[in-house]
Amino acid sequence: MKKIFIPLSLSSLLFLSSCYTNNETIEQTILNQVFETTVSFTNSNDYSQLVNIPQDIVVYESDVILVYWLEDVISDGSGGTFDVWTPLPQTIYTTQGSFQYSFNHTFIDVFLFLQGDINLDSLSSSLTNNQTFRIAVVGAEFAKTNPSMEQVLGL
Repeated sequence: MKKIFIPLSLSSLLFLSSCYTNNETIEQTILNQVFETTVSFTNSNDYSQLVNIPQDIVVYESDVILVYWLEDVISDGSGGTFDVWTPLPQTIYTTQGSFQYSFNHTFIDVFLFLQGDINLDSLSSSLTNNQTFRIAVVGAEFAKTNPSMEQVLGL
């Protein structure tokens, strides 16, 4: 049985690999790009900051921009640390009410801002000054079709 299984497996592998065409190959490998920035939100900048995307990072119409806030740095107990990244938008609840770290973007910049139902001037400087954000440009390509939900679910 083992003598039949190995040649059968090899012939199946050859058959399946011969079905692979150039239309199915990945035309270009693009790594996602990530950069970090540290900003302070103050009354003088209207609790917002425009961050330019570095010129060496190309953003296409179909790409996705994700932003993460460095919420905390924790110790691993042996002298090392781990960064805790939280995706935006992120709502923070205080005794005075709530506010949110949020963003929007274009092809050339990311607009980081605070918004809330409280007076942002009352926020602690630990929540507004020297806040670090990780901005990820995730390469994506528009789908060739625009399937309906029934098609996606196979109904």
